[in-house]
This record gives sequence, structure tokens and C-alpha cells, in this order.
Amino acid sequence: MSVVPADALQGAAPAAEGRHPAGPAELGPRARLWPSLVAVYRAQLSRARVARIPLLFVATFQSIGIMILMRGVVDGGGEARAVVAGSAVLVVAFVALNLLAQYFGQLRSSGGLDHYATLPVPPAAVVLGAAGAYASFTVPGTVVTAVFGCLLFGLPMTHLWVLVAVIPLAGAALAGLGAALGLLAPRPEFATLLGQLGMSAALLLGVLPPERMPQVVRLARDLLPSTYGVEAFARTFGERPDWGFVLGDLAVCAAVGVISLAVATWAYRRAAVR
Repeated sequence: MSVVPADALQGAAPAAEGRHPAGPAELGPRARLWPSLVAVYRAQLSRARVARIPLLFVATFQSIGIMILMRGVVDGGGEARAVVAGSAVLVVAFVALNLLAQYFGQLRSSGGLDHYATLPVPPAAVVLGAAGAYASFTVPGTVVTAVFGCLLFGLPMTHLWVLVAVIPLAGAALAGLGAALGLLAPRPEFATLLGQLGMSAALLLGVLPPERMPQVVRLARDLLPSTYGVEAFARTFGERPDWGFVLGDLAVCAAVGVISLAVATWAYRRAAVR
């Protein structure tokens, strides 16, 4: 047994008294939006990559089949422009609206939101990352649908480059709406139903020529986020497109996208704390 001198204990006592108790450990800096968004986007892109071939096949061939059916009804002119533009944007609606609503509905019911809640990432990064990953798969199908529609109806392909703006803006508006429907639905079955109803609305109100719609249906068409992307794309098929109206439609589509993504972020926070 070792014996400690009393003076050593007496000298250690003041030193111990002079020490202050350790405070709570400092947390690391909060993750920024852009790095978190890139990380979530890459993770979601890897997960969705497994199903990209079925997604592209179903979404693209569905729109191509609709244009073939409409070819027997519509000959050309403004109606053909509406059919081609609506069918191209329908590819975006199928993935960004329908499938994203199903994804977030299943994620909420299975407790997957708890995983994201434990990560130091902003809620907006989760919504935007998932929406961007799903919308990325619509690019090839939208381009193929637009090219096929131009060849089928004899429309010019000079301004197809406008899809560079139409796809992300319409995709953001529809993805935000789809994510909000999936997060707010009480059950995954309702999320699937709401997503399919939304895609059906995009099909009927976006592909059919507006000249043949009743006034009440036209008003409902103006409330659909994808309508402005369809209008912007359809205007570019004219001989002399009015770029002021095209930019105006794209601006409205962008504003609706910001609002819908903000609503989806709020819905994510609401669902994550429950």
C-alpha cells in the first residue's frame, strides 16, 4: 500500500478548487444548404438509378403513345403544338409528380424521415435533393418525346433548346407539388392516389388543345403548375416566337416552383416532428 503525504493532498486541494467544471461540448458548425443538397442529390440519384430504365420506358412511351393517338384527331397548327408540348412535359409530370408523391408517402409511413431527421442537413436540402434526383431521369425521355412529336406532326425543331429551361422549371414546380402531396397524405395509399390524380390532370389539361376545352376547364388548367411550361414550349414552334411571352410563362413557372418547394419543405418539417 502506498502512502501519500498529507502536504501533497493539501497542495492539490487548492488546485482542484481553482478548476472550473467543464461546460457542455460545443457542436460543430451547421451544414450549409448547397453541400447538403449535393450530398442528398447524389444519394438519391444512386438509389433511383436502379429503376431508371423502367422510369424512362414507361414515361416516354406513354407520352409517345398519346401523341400517336392524337395524330388521328389533330392535323397541325396550334393544336399540334399543344399536343407535342403537353406530351413532352407529361414525362416530367409522371416522374416529378406521380413517383415523387409515392416516394415521400412511403418514406413517411416506413419511418424513413427519422433517418433524415438525424442528419445535420437542412430540410430544404432533403426536398430539393430528392426532387432533383427524380427530375434528372426525365431529361432523356422529354427530349426523345419532343423530337418524335416534331417529326410526327411536322413541327420545326429549331428551338428545342428551350427545353433546357422548361425541364428544370416545370420539374421544380411539379416535384414540389408531388413531395407536398406525399408528405401531407395520412397514408401511402392516399399519396399514390393523389399523385396519380395529379398526373391525370397534367395529362388531360396539358396534352389536350385548350381551344376545345370549356371555360371552366381552362380556368382549372391555369392553376396547374405545368401549364406554363407547356405554354412556353408550345410558343417556340411558331414561325416567329414571341420571346416575351415565353419568358413570362417561364417566370410564372419558376415562381410556382419556388412556392411549391417551400410548401414541400414545410410539409417535411411537419411530418418529421411527428
